[in-house]
Amino acid sequence: MMLRLLSILFPAIFSVAVFAQSDASRDGEDQAYFRNQTDTTKFMLVITGAAASEEIRQRFQTWAFSLQDVLVEQYAYAADNVILLMDDGRADDKQRSPTGSSRRNDIEKHLQLLYEKSSPGDQVGIFLIGHGSGSATGSAAKFNIVGPDITGTEFAGLLENFRDRDMVIINTSSASFEFTQQLAGIGRVLVSATRSRAERFDPVFAGYFIEALADRKGDRDKNNRVSVLEALIYAQQLVAGWYEEQGRLATEHAVLDDNGDGMFVLEPGQDAADGSLAEIAYFDTLTASIQKQSQQAQQLQVQMQELEREIFLLRNRKADFLEQDYWNRLEALLIDLALTTERYNELP
Repeated sequence: MMLRLLSILFPAIFSVAVFAQSDASRDGEDQAYFRNQTDTTKFMLVITGAAASEEIRQRFQTWAFSLQDVLVEQYAYAADNVILLMDDGRADDKQRSPTGSSRRNDIEKHLQLLYEKSSPGDQVGIFLIGHGSGSATGSAAKFNIVGPDITGTEFAGLLENFRDRDMVIINTSSASFEFTQQLAGIGRVLVSATRSRAERFDPVFAGYFIEALADRKGDRDKNNRVSVLEALIYAQQLVAGWYEEQGRLATEHAVLDDNGDGMFVLEPGQDAADGSLAEIAYFDTLTASIQKQSQQAQQLQVQMQELEREIFLLRNRKADFLEQDYWNRLEALLIDLALTTERYNELP
């Protein structure tokens, strides 16, 4: 009876928690990551690499500026926490300017500054837009920048200091898979626009991933937040539709890894080894989701988001519990969420 009542109060969360079962378990490791607390700060480093033509350059810039605008205007990122490194450091739009270039020295400099500015537990995102190359000829997988290209191994070395930050890395470049694979690690959510070195044509994935964030179009469970998993699924569906409309065989298939093993999956989430961390890795800052400004309201909002997070994590570890124990835990969390939400809604 209680579960039936809760399914009416929280239909989206209840249906996700109850009916989308996964056998994947990380022995509680998920519990340490992506906690959206009052002192959590979120950053995004957008790196737009060298473009093969002026038309492509303009497309890359449009995507980069769109992502910057969405994060600042709709997700309440501080303007100086969205760092934009673009090509040679110039923008075609004279009214706008990037933070710097995507030359290696600028990438290294701004990663160091980002590390110094961020704190353990903060969320650091990296969004790569550009051209890449695989290692079919024996050379290392690379991301193309102005000057000598950077390899996945080299980029991974630059991220070593960020082990105590929650990391989201979205690589939307062509032939992005092997480069992104080099960045795998515990506590990191990785998305590659392609699943092999053979997918070397320019993807359209970046545009649709950013669209998933805009106006929260990718919000599947209707909690007014967008996770990496939700944005990925949204973009995957629109990419597939785009190729179908063009009458073309798809030359890109986005994949995800979030358990640190570097084994990416095409369909993360239910019954997959990857997806449980991406499901709780939200782009939203706490400020963006708070509608009531009192300190009590903010504290309750944090509690509500933490309870939602625990429900998703419990769902993904259902196989670890005895049947009745699982339902008892789920019911307790849903009741707590209902009561906390009621208290929040009663505030002026």
